[in-house]
Amino acid sequence: MRRPGRADRAESGDGDWIRTFPFPVDRTVLGVGMQIAPMDPGHGWRADAPPDRVHRIDFHIVLLLDGGPVRHMIDFTEYEAAAGDLLWIRPGQVHRFSRGGEYRGTALAMQPGFLPRATVEATGLYRYDQQPLLRPDPAQLSALRAALGQLRREYEDTATLPLGLHTAVLRHCLTAFLLRLAHLAAGPAQAEAARRVTGTTFTLFRDAVEHGFATHHSVSAYADELGCSRRTLLRAVRAATGETPKAFIDKRVVLEAKRLLAHTGLPIGRVGAAVGFPDAANFSKFFHQHTGMTPAAFRAELR
Repeated sequence: MRRPGRADRAESGDGDWIRTFPFPVDRTVLGVGMQIAPMDPGHGWRADAPPDRVHRIDFHIVLLLDGGPVRHMIDFTEYEAAAGDLLWIRPGQVHRFSRGGEYRGTALAMQPGFLPRATVEATGLYRYDQQPLLRPDPAQLSALRAALGQLRREYEDTATLPLGLHTAVLRHCLTAFLLRLAHLAAGPAQAEAARRVTGTTFTLFRDAVEHGFATHHSVSAYADELGCSRRTLLRAVRAATGETPKAFIDKRVVLEAKRLLAHTGLPIGRVGAAVGFPDAANFSKFFHQHTGMTPAAFRAELR
């Protein structure tokens, strides 16, 4: 069950900024860019992330649950997941494990850059618009378990192939699993649309916004960076999202501002500066325009 709710009052890792956990390279087999392990206390699958504390990860993680229910908060929404459900958490999303939740099953972590770009696009790894909670039907779940089981066997088999071939096999098995997951997440029509935008202007724009939203908010700046006209950019973004480029940029800025307001103790002026507004008054005006609330009111509502 997906239940919208107010963000919790949990503090960030250092009291000011939301703590980000890096990909655990030292815990992977042979140092490859992925990890697959059971969700149990003996495997340290959560790294150092404490329960009931918000945090980010700089990698992808997919949790296939065999137990539950668990309540997991991801970017202001609390999801209730049970056995047979999957949670797909993407880099940068603010989330929180539930204390005492029955997290049993399999955890798959993927480092950005482990898969080639075409595969990343075909599997929708950065489709932040898709819901993190997935509920496969029995046939889909059986196929996903089989694909994940094969991936785990290849991951743990370090004796039969040299490292280069071992890594190549892992990429192929991971791609097969993620293509099934993407089909479930988006549905066949949307999955096909996602494949069509691979390498397009929108893909490049989305990546540029993710890296630059805290520095510049101008559509012209992104068009110049990509070497295209504003009109070309408008057509590409509308075809992929139904939004204008400016709306896409502003939505990303607002999301980051909400994360910092809700989950840190940063003064509002510093929050504004962190998302590209050196002037606190301009930030408040922008935030109110897009949310109907001032930053102070938004923060107060969550406290």
